[in-house]
Amino acid sequence: MVFDKKDVEKKLQQAFEQNSEHELLSILKANSFLFYDLYDRKWGIRPNFAEVPFGSKYRCDFCWLNDNSDGPEWVLVEIEKPKVKLFKQDGEPTSQLNHALEQVRSWDRYFSTNPNEKTRIFGSVARFRFVLVIGEKDDWGNNQAAVWKSHNNANTNIEIRSMDTFFKSLQRYKEEPEHLSFEQHPKSLKSSELSEYCSNDPYLCGWKLRLTSNT
Repeated sequence: MVFDKKDVEKKLQQAFEQNSEHELLSILKANSFLFYDLYDRKWGIRPNFAEVPFGSKYRCDFCWLNDNSDGPEWVLVEIEKPKVKLFKQDGEPTSQLNHALEQVRSWDRYFSTNPNEKTRIFGSVARFRFVLVIGEKDDWGNNQAAVWKSHNNANTNIEIRSMDTFFKSLQRYKEEPEHLSFEQHPKSLKSSELSEYCSNDPYLCGWKLRLTSNT
């Protein structure tokens, strides 16, 4: 087995008890299967890359490629502290939630105003999928928060997921440990490896030619 499930569970719980974003990110970098719930396709997965910078001001925590038949979709993920207050007493979003959303919006604006950066960084991009992981499951459990989240996910291009996604992935791996796709790519790759990966990938090279010829 590539992954020590008991050790991962222990460290994951410790990160939540300590409310440590640093510890959480370290665990995720070392255990790709914790992204199982966020991956659209569970088999034949692509590796994820950690801490990929955009220009001089922006950076996503993780990203990976969905090599769809209708073009490359890059999933860009922002992960907050395990425990964050999401809403004020009057039901309005807290500054922490608004700040996290604005971080992800800034990525979208950056690539909209700098379209050549998409090709430079990712080789070829048909679309982005933006994911923000914030708040615990119970934080989103009350009716007002659930409605707010549902409306956001339906009407914006930022998909909000709760921290429960990592525990769901852990539970799934316990039940079905044969997910060899994640064992083939057990750890996050460095952002410095992304350029070479994109340059040498036949799928991305092919789509780069297709998308370039249509512009």
